[in-house]
Amino acid sequence: MKIAIGSDHAGYELKEHIKAQFADGIEWQDAGTFSNESVDYPDFAHPVAESVSEKKAEKGILICGTGNGVAMTANKHNDVRAALCWNEEIAKLARQHNDANILVMPARFISQELADKIIKCFFTTEFEGGRHALRIAKINIR
Repeated sequence: MKIAIGSDHAGYELKEHIKAQFADGIEWQDAGTFSNESVDYPDFAHPVAESVSEKKAEKGILICGTGNGVAMTANKHNDVRAALCWNEEIAKLARQHNDANILVMPARFISQELADKIIKCFFTTEFEGGRHALRIAKINIR
């Protein structure tokens, strides 16, 4: 599975932890950042969102301090449904009901252990379709 991943400086350590923790069977497409020096989050959110939108990556993960900045940026792209998740239940519902294809996490508000659980939940939960698919079809503005 190919997953695009990116973070700003606040999410750098968690991004690196995730890549090491979930190395088996994952081809990481790392959009950066590559240190904890201050950067602008859109510079990393746009490439991840483009990879998912253009189907160069199956899914994506974005991380910043609160998760809000990268989520707002990613959701500007067609066919991207970036969901800010801070617990397993939200991650599960984001996949089941919203067919979220980018997981966004707030590095300043969750532990590495919780991030690992959220990732497992997000990547093992299937989209339910049905009435939810009708709603998903109304999201893009073209």
